[in-house]
Amino acid sequence: MMKKLTALVLTLALCLTAACMATAETEKTYTIGIAQFAEHSSLDNCREGFIQGLAEMGYVEGENVTFIVQNAQADMGLCQQIAQQMAQECDLVCAIATPMAQAAFNACMDSGKPVIYTAVSDPVAAMLANDEGKSDYNVTGTCDVLPVEAQLKLIRSFLPDAKKIGILYTTSETNSESQLKLYQELAGAYGFEIVASGISTGADIPLACDTLLPQVDCLTNLTDNTVVSYLAVVLDKANALGKPVFGSEIEQVKNGCIASEGVEYISLGQQTGRMAAQVLEGAFAGDIAFVSSEGGDMCYNPGVAEKLGVTIPEADLTRGIDVTQQ
Repeated sequence: MMKKLTALVLTLALCLTAACMATAETEKTYTIGIAQFAEHSSLDNCREGFIQGLAEMGYVEGENVTFIVQNAQADMGLCQQIAQQMAQECDLVCAIATPMAQAAFNACMDSGKPVIYTAVSDPVAAMLANDEGKSDYNVTGTCDVLPVEAQLKLIRSFLPDAKKIGILYTTSETNSESQLKLYQELAGAYGFEIVASGISTGADIPLACDTLLPQVDCLTNLTDNTVVSYLAVVLDKANALGKPVFGSEIEQVKNGCIASEGVEYISLGQQTGRMAAQVLEGAFAGDIAFVSSEGGDMCYNPGVAEKLGVTIPEADLTRGIDVTQQ
């Protein structure tokens, strides 16, 4: 009887041990780094969307995920430091915006830690992907392609007599250079000339605006992180001269741009989170081609239009989103 009882106890103990081991495996927790290049609404929405996308796939903060979130405040040196730290401490790094994606990729390349990027306008030009959209390295993500042609059509609709569009861009951001080139290629078909002004840092923006604004009929924003971070300065300068500023996404329009045919960053972040979940489940990131945004809905700010004396065409009122009603 004692032998049977001992055998039963041992069997139960083995079963409990096996169950505990199985539970430990299924409840594996991950440390995910979220490295953001700058603090502005577009990138903030990417971050929130990324967390939502992971949660949709069962990776929830406080349950099986711990997030380490850091912001480089548009400081390239700090980008490198954050990337190096996360390469050591995290199981996966989500890098938000091109400069941070490049820094994270460089920091994680040798170790093979996966990097999932978002808000990168041209992954091929940034050397994060090949021409097929994939990579030999453990990296993939999402691309915020600006619908340039749609934006040009919008500007022509709002400003039928305009001739020159001003663009501020950061010379060190490859995403901005790619978008500027596209604007220059397409503008002539809509009767526009692009007048561009390159900056190195946000401190250059006031003087650049003072020089650029008198030469143009309006400004249009790229997905340029430095310029968008200083949007309030740009708007103050433009409003003083009665020049409309067209945004690159809805949050900029809420903050004072006249209209936008731009990118929806919450959705972009959610897609990025779903891709990260694939990698956590065993996929090699480089085998997953990057995904491009499909553009957001047109939106407009009627209060800004009224102050600037711009009449919004009826067709645009009908199809667009009034941000003051959001």
